[in-house]
Amino acid sequence: MGYTHLLVEEPAPLVRRLTLNRPEKRNALNNTLRGEIFDALRAADGDEGVRVTILRGAGTCFSAGYDLGANNREGQPYPTAPGDGQWPRHVVEGWFAIWDLAKPVIAQVHGWCLAGGSELATACDLVYVAEDAQIGYPPVRLMSPPDMQFHPWLLGLRHAMELMLTGDAMSGLEAARLGFANRAFPAAELEGGVLAIAERVTKIPTELQQINKRSVHRAMEIMGMRAAIRAGTELQALAFHQRASMEYRQEIREGLTRALTKRDETFGDYRTRSRTEGGQTGADRKDGD
Repeated sequence: MGYTHLLVEEPAPLVRRLTLNRPEKRNALNNTLRGEIFDALRAADGDEGVRVTILRGAGTCFSAGYDLGANNREGQPYPTAPGDGQWPRHVVEGWFAIWDLAKPVIAQVHGWCLAGGSELATACDLVYVAEDAQIGYPPVRLMSPPDMQFHPWLLGLRHAMELMLTGDAMSGLEAARLGFANRAFPAAELEGGVLAIAERVTKIPTELQQINKRSVHRAMEIMGMRAAIRAGTELQALAFHQRASMEYRQEIREGLTRALTKRDETFGDYRTRSRTEGGQTGADRKDGD
């Protein structure tokens, strides 16, 4: 499989592993990478030699978010009806496409998992994180609420509200405690722990596993999760018409690094943080959010 930004391997029988491979951009999600993820997941779903797929990031993090340095209006990997809110509708449609796959997908998260990166992880069926991972949605500070508004469903009212009103990040330990992730591992044990879980998942035949998976999803849909997240795309579109958001996006066009730094410096985190728990300097994060 000749992908530009994605590595594909099979680390164990019936297990396929996809690695986001833009480490120089902190695996920022441009349209090429998103398209390759969807293509590879569809291929795994139709391959009798695969029962579960692991999704992880190369380098120092899982993903710093959507690639704000790219023109994301061009080369989108699938069509979405145009008009106001096209982008949030577009990406949510893609994340639900992962939700609707027959075979389980596992997110293996380390380092930064921000904005669109957290949406990608959310779309997976199981999420395992390094204890020192940093998971957040900083665009709420000056741009908009999330494209995929998963927070109330996974975290509950109070925790979701705190994250939406501050844009703060959760550590991997907090993410597991609050319900975003299934479990947190010490960073050195994450890969082995995820692979062990994936091998347990493969013990159940796909024809049964796809029903097991749907049984959980259907319950969430009956409670309104899919409808609520789709409705949230309209609020995301509305936020883009607010003065603060328009001014911030103009600053991004004039200089992405400067705009992100200005956004976070009053909070003293993300880009402006001197050092994360995992040892990565905040200033090293590039082209995401």
